[in-house]
Amino acid sequence: MRLHDITIVLARPSEPGNTGAVCRAMKNMGLHRLRIAAPEWSGGLEKLLARAVHAADIWETAEHFNSLEAALADCTLSVGTSRRRGRYRKSNTLTARELATFLKDKDGSAAIVFGSERTGLSGEELELCNMASHIPVSPVFPSMNLSHAVQVYAYELYQVLTKDSRGSSLEEPRGPNPVPGQWVPMTAAEINTMVRSISDSLASTGFYKHPGRAEQERFLRDIFARSGLSLSEGRYLSTIISKAGRLGSKFSNPD
Repeated sequence: MRLHDITIVLARPSEPGNTGAVCRAMKNMGLHRLRIAAPEWSGGLEKLLARAVHAADIWETAEHFNSLEAALADCTLSVGTSRRRGRYRKSNTLTARELATFLKDKDGSAAIVFGSERTGLSGEELELCNMASHIPVSPVFPSMNLSHAVQVYAYELYQVLTKDSRGSSLEEPRGPNPVPGQWVPMTAAEINTMVRSISDSLASTGFYKHPGRAEQERFLRDIFARSGLSLSEGRYLSTIISKAGRLGSKFSNPD
C-alpha cells in the first residue's frame, strides 16, 4: 500500500476542534482521505477550520456516513485503534509502527479507525474492524488526545509507506483505475457477502448445532480481509464451500 490507499475514519467524533486538528495532522504527513461516521457534534465549523489551519481542504473533501459499517464497506482492510484488550476486543494488536510495516506489503485499501474522544471505540465498533492497533504509552496516563493519536499513526505511515527498501523516497502518484486482469483485493462488503454464503453452506449441513456462528463469521471475515483475496478467489472459495455443503446435506439427509 501507499499513502493514497489509507483512509482515516473518525467514529462518533464529539469535538469539532479535534476534527480540525486531525485534518492538519493528516496533511502534515501526506494523508488526504478522511471519513466521518455518525458524528456527535453539529455546528462548530468555525472552530474546526481554525484548528485545521491550512488543511481545510481535507475537511472539504471528507466523506460523511451515518454509521461506521457504511464507512468501512468499500475498504479492503479496517484497523481499529484501541489500548484496551479482551476476548471481545481483539486481544491481538500491532503497534502503530508495526501496523505501518504490515500495510506496506499489502494491496488494496485500508481504513484506520479512531473512536470518540470520550470513550474510544466501543466493543461493537471494534468488531467491525479486521484487526486492532495501539500506541505504546505510559501506563501512568495512557489516554491520548484524538488528534495526537492520529498524528502518531500518520507519522509512522509516512515514514514507512513513502520509502523503498533502500530508504529512498517514493513518489505518491494518484494511481489509475485497475486495468483488466489486475489483482484487486475484495472490499469489506464483498467479504461480508462471501462469509454469509460460506456460513449458510455450513449451516445447511447442521454445522451450527451449538452457538458460535456469529463469532465464527467475524473470525472468517477478519482472516479473509488480512489475506487480501481477490473477488474471483473469494467467489471460487465460496463455491467450493457451497458444493461441500450440498454434498454434506445429501449424505446427512439421504432420500
